Amino acid sequence: MSAFVPDVGQAPADSAAVVSSAAPPALTLTGERTIPGLDVENYWFRRHEVVYQRLAARCAGRDVLEAGCGEGYGADLIAGVARHVVAVDYDETTVAHVRARYPRVEVLHANLARLPLPAGSVDVVVNFQVIEHLWDQPQFVAECARVLRPGGLLMMSTPNRITFSPGRDTPVNPFHTRELNAEELTELLAGAGFRDVSISGLFHGPRLREMDARHGGSIIDAQIERALAADSGAPWPAELAADVAAVTVDDFDLIERGPDSPDIDDSLDLIAIAVRP
Repeated sequence: MSAFVPDVGQAPADSAAVVSSAAPPALTLTGERTIPGLDVENYWFRRHEVVYQRLAARCAGRDVLEAGCGEGYGADLIAGVARHVVAVDYDETTVAHVRARYPRVEVLHANLARLPLPAGSVDVVVNFQVIEHLWDQPQFVAECARVLRPGGLLMMSTPNRITFSPGRDTPVNPFHTRELNAEELTELLAGAGFRDVSISGLFHGPRLREMDARHGGSIIDAQIERALAADSGAPWPAELAADVAAVTVDDFDLIERGPDSPDIDDSLDLIAIAVRP
């Protein structure tokens, strides 16, 4: 999920200290998903990409379903190590885009509440930054359990409700239906029969914490403020644009919850890995 304002973009992988003028991708940035190749979206893109990169090894040599694939860059990354990747998305334009851009990914158009796969047909279900968009979350998780083989993995990420929509009963992001904290996410997966649920948190690493300090305490808030002001035509401050363009996946820390780890309630995103019995 991107910032909730549709005027943010992402820089190419090798961008340095300036924002590039990369050509826009085929998909339109709506605020509902993040897209590679847009200059000032780089922070949000890397925040999503890091989870794919850190967990891709768990998909090696396995049959994988990505439920809610969005632009498709993540499914394609996983396809580099998996035996086979099927991607499913509800949006027909997105499906056509993934089919054209990422030929090594099999992509299907379907509602995630009724996954178009036989029972026990995949080893891993990947669901990153999607569950918060769904109206019937228990039904979707039950579908994940149905399509997984015994011993298969469900890997899920979602914004941490406590830090993403602090102090609110309803999500800040208008594309979200229900956000979760760590305990709610654990209960959702356990309620569908998953076992050995582990929860990790995504945090800013040292370089991003330095950027936070340079931009009033939060580089996230600084980006949202500039996006909200986009109608005025005011350019981004040069230092903010340069910092956003320079963010890499190495600037995030993915830390499993434990007695010596940071408080999971302080994490930006939650990452769950659970086993189907």
